[in-house]
Amino acid sequence: MNLKQPTIIKQAVLIVRNLEKTEAFYEKVLGFKVIERTNEKVALSADGEKALLILEQNQDAVPRNPRTTGLYHLAFLLPERSHLADIVHYFIQTRYPLQGASDHHVSEALYMADPEGNGIEIYTDRAPEEWRWQEGQVFMTTEALDIEDLLRDATETGWQGMPERTVIGHIHLQVSELNKTREFYCDGLGFDLVLNYGSQASFISKNKYHHHIGLNTWNSKGAPAPAKNSTGLKNYTIVLPSDEEKQKVIDRLKEINASLSLDNGKIITEDPSGTEIVLEV
Repeated sequence: MNLKQPTIIKQAVLIVRNLEKTEAFYEKVLGFKVIERTNEKVALSADGEKALLILEQNQDAVPRNPRTTGLYHLAFLLPERSHLADIVHYFIQTRYPLQGASDHHVSEALYMADPEGNGIEIYTDRAPEEWRWQEGQVFMTTEALDIEDLLRDATETGWQGMPERTVIGHIHLQVSELNKTREFYCDGLGFDLVLNYGSQASFISKNKYHHHIGLNTWNSKGAPAPAKNSTGLKNYTIVLPSDEEKQKVIDRLKEINASLSLDNGKIITEDPSGTEIVLEV
């Protein structure tokens, strides 16, 4: 993402069973700053002001069934390639287990899970001028990340925790019906389809980004939504650029008969796979 673009995905809320253990992962391992803490909630920030991630504890929650819809991974975008190099070096030094490390042509990424099994991606973008587009579709691939080349950009100071300009670059969701869910995001919320992998995955965005939202059915085709008392993604927040766009979204959601409510000026809706979305200006 060009970090000069307006924020699209502002925040995500996760329901967890063990708040202390999960908070320690985000604060001690990844280097987020705690800006609010109660017995049942922790707000985590990169810049010390804006909460990117909120953890809400429910000790009675049941672990989310991986064959249900919901979060595939939440992706934190680092401002510079050197930041990714530094955290890779840090993970090597601490022998922290990763699930993957990939070169997607548009970006370079690391994959892991938090203590409750929520998928996490940490990545940096290549310059948008290097992305390849053809007939409105962006070229993305999955190849092995060249760790040796990446580490050449590591700094002497090393990993100092999440850089202040870190944002949620995108969110990737497991969905039940790809076509229906894609239509909700494109026809209802106004996103553009930028890459489609047949009946298995779609990537959508605003402002010619490679993707703000990924949708896939790899583990969830025809699957139900998680139980209401499950751990995992509670909701995520999308920022709209203006009140005019907010009204357009309301009108479009009504046209497609999507769920819609207003709460203190915020739009609350739900995609066809049961994921709650908050939209605000």
